[in-house]
Amino acid sequence: MNQHHTAPPPSESVRRSWHSRRSLRYAAGLLALAALAAAGWFGWQKFHGGKNVRDQYVLATVQRGDIEDLVSATGTVQPRDYVDVGAQVSGQLKKIHVEVGSVVNTGDLLAEIDATVLAANVDARRASLRNLQATMKDREAQLALAQLQFQRQQNLMAEDATTAEALQQAEAALRSARAQLEAVKAQIDQTDSSLRADEANLNYTRIYAPMAGTVVSITARQGQTINANQSAPIIMRIADLSTMTVQTQVSEADVGKLRQGMDVYFTTLGSQGRRWSGQLRKVEPTPTVTNNVVLYNALFDVPNVNRSLMTQMTAQVFFIAARAGDTLLIPASALQGGAGRADRPRRERSGEAAPAAPQASHRPRRATVKVIDADGHIEERQVETGVTNRVQVQVLSGLTEGDQVIAGVRPPPSQNSAQRPPQQGGLQQGPMGMPPGGAGGGRGR
Repeated sequence: MNQHHTAPPPSESVRRSWHSRRSLRYAAGLLALAALAAAGWFGWQKFHGGKNVRDQYVLATVQRGDIEDLVSATGTVQPRDYVDVGAQVSGQLKKIHVEVGSVVNTGDLLAEIDATVLAANVDARRASLRNLQATMKDREAQLALAQLQFQRQQNLMAEDATTAEALQQAEAALRSARAQLEAVKAQIDQTDSSLRADEANLNYTRIYAPMAGTVVSITARQGQTINANQSAPIIMRIADLSTMTVQTQVSEADVGKLRQGMDVYFTTLGSQGRRWSGQLRKVEPTPTVTNNVVLYNALFDVPNVNRSLMTQMTAQVFFIAARAGDTLLIPASALQGGAGRADRPRRERSGEAAPAAPQASHRPRRATVKVIDADGHIEERQVETGVTNRVQVQVLSGLTEGDQVIAGVRPPPSQNSAQRPPQQGGLQQGPMGMPPGGAGGGRGR
């Protein structure tokens, strides 16, 4: 007997098909969510998961070193003591006995001017003087005769043997002889004075060194005709090169930072890093104005024992407004709050005017830095700062050697890695042992 299986009702079949499709869609959704979560996890691991907090910042290590607050300027090297040797008489420059670079002593013969005309003037003046001296002897004889005649007339008048008119004539002749003798004496004095002037002019044809030194320039040429009547012509310059003066031009913005006696050093082109040191001697009160720029001359002297400094050399000059040696240093970019803000007097913060501090003062100031440790923990710390040159800052307290401070934020990874600053490090040194930007660092306080 055949058994026949009956099919389920249509409603039950439809219900099972709907549940099957729903389960498939739910499983597909779960797989999609799992894939998105896995992709997100891998992406986070790639870009953030292994990144150290320290890699987000530019770090600098607190190190010991020297710092200087500098005022920079340019100048020229000149001899401190020099003299321009000129001609006091006119004539042809007959002979020059020295050349540029010759070392001379006081009184050495430097040059000769043709003395023919001046020697003739001296001879003529001497002859005129001898003529006057002879005339004076004649006038003296006439005076003696006039005195005898006047005495004789007086004796005769006492005996009533002459007339009053004869006595008066004898007296007038005596006075005239005396006057003529005085006139000749005056002419002799005048001629003698002129003779001394002519002899001096004759001596001026031989030019001697007024000081010991080196002939640094000769502006005249042998055989040249010199005219001393219009202006004193310069033949050569003699300078003492053992001590040089650096004439520096300082802008009006920086001249207030200078003070007499402050230390200063300079370098020259081709000096290969060698420094010459001195102390500021004076600042001339009258400035020079070039293209509306006001510049003041600051002068200081430096020994030149080995004669390595020469006239008109260009000098790069650094006035030391403040300095500190073997001290803790950090980059100026590491300061967070601005040096000096925290230590302002209360009355200044409240708006009351405070007395101005001296321009050369480097009083301790307070600021904030961020210190980071090896685990990436960041701590804000109050520090006390001293000398600064806008690139580096002296730390007086608050940090120890070896601490690492945050000096900036690293650029995004998309930027060229070649332009990224180093991750960490100490304070870099510029050329010739100067701090980076040291030449202009003295502008800041």
